[in-house]
Amino acid sequence: MHYRKFQADYLFTGTNLLGATSILITNEKGEIIDIVDQEQAGEGVEVFPGIISPGFVNAHCHIELSHLKNKIAEKTGLVNFVVKVVTKRHYPEEEILHAITNAVKEMHENGIVAVGDICNNELSIPEKNKGLLLYYDFIEVSGWNPSVASERFQRSQSIYQKYIDNEKNSSMVPHASYSISSSLWEKITPYFAGKIVTIHNQETKYEDEFFLHGTGDLIRMYELMGIDNSFYKYPFVSSLQSYYKKLSSASSVILVHNTFIKQDNIDYIFANNLTSQLVSFCLCPNANIYIEDTLPPVQMLIDNHVNIVVGTDSLASNHRLDILEELKTISKKHPDITTEAMLTWATLNGAKALQMENLLGSFGKGKQPGIVLIENVEGEKFTTDSKAKRIL
Repeated sequence: MHYRKFQADYLFTGTNLLGATSILITNEKGEIIDIVDQEQAGEGVEVFPGIISPGFVNAHCHIELSHLKNKIAEKTGLVNFVVKVVTKRHYPEEEILHAITNAVKEMHENGIVAVGDICNNELSIPEKNKGLLLYYDFIEVSGWNPSVASERFQRSQSIYQKYIDNEKNSSMVPHASYSISSSLWEKITPYFAGKIVTIHNQETKYEDEFFLHGTGDLIRMYELMGIDNSFYKYPFVSSLQSYYKKLSSASSVILVHNTFIKQDNIDYIFANNLTSQLVSFCLCPNANIYIEDTLPPVQMLIDNHVNIVVGTDSLASNHRLDILEELKTISKKHPDITTEAMLTWATLNGAKALQMENLLGSFGKGKQPGIVLIENVEGEKFTTDSKAKRIL
């Protein structure tokens, strides 16, 4: 059997950052054989400058929106962004498919090995069937007015079945608290049992304002989209508290964005969480800047010792599908967060959230997590010039 041996200034295992004397050994397929000291490694060691890491897990993306790159203005707020996505997403199918292929290639080159992908149609299936990356597909359901619940559910159920027919790991999931009626919640909740469920959470300050007070910019969104909101009875609790218990049967929950989450919401999750359920908090900082020009309370999440994961969101709300760029943005605002912590979010934590940790996320023996080189670092710290690339 042919072995490959990798050495760098630092070797990140998925949990720990080791020094230059640690050598990673794989077979030619990329399966992890061992990590040994350089004195035991023998000849044929490939030496790289920088940090070697397991492949990245992009816990939240919308590959099907890749054709909207540079089509939507930045920093105009979530309501304007959502309206633009809804009205601009319909392009010729050939153009959409070409953009999907390019997006997947970009992610692969940037060291991403797995994606939690939001799906509103089946257009990404042919590209996913090529097997360049691994996926967990989230079939997104939305419909605020109860009168469309049956129609929207049947449509999503049909798309879900297409993914199942193509042997895809998939779930039916809610888009957001402000886009699912009680009738629609009732229809989709049975599909959460034992599955991974994700939801866009508290992405704008107006989300909580709407549920707590019945005011704010979401009212304008319904008006712009011609949606009658007169039926709704406000719960006078936060957005998260309005739906969180509905997710109780899921085995894994991924709350995405969390840009305006507060400590009382974290406390609520702890008070109502099942010990067997993993709750992950997905950070998409570059998308948050693109849409709302702000960042989530990263330090608060760290202080609560929650499972933090990282996503890119879509090219409609980001210039690149590059997990390292997300980490660099976080590091710039929070220079005290260690590289070891951030890389854990981007690898093992993400793999756990997507229930792929038996294969990905760390350099454990027998795993095949991909190998990424992070270049242009200063010591173990990222710089503005740091780049990630797939080397196996």
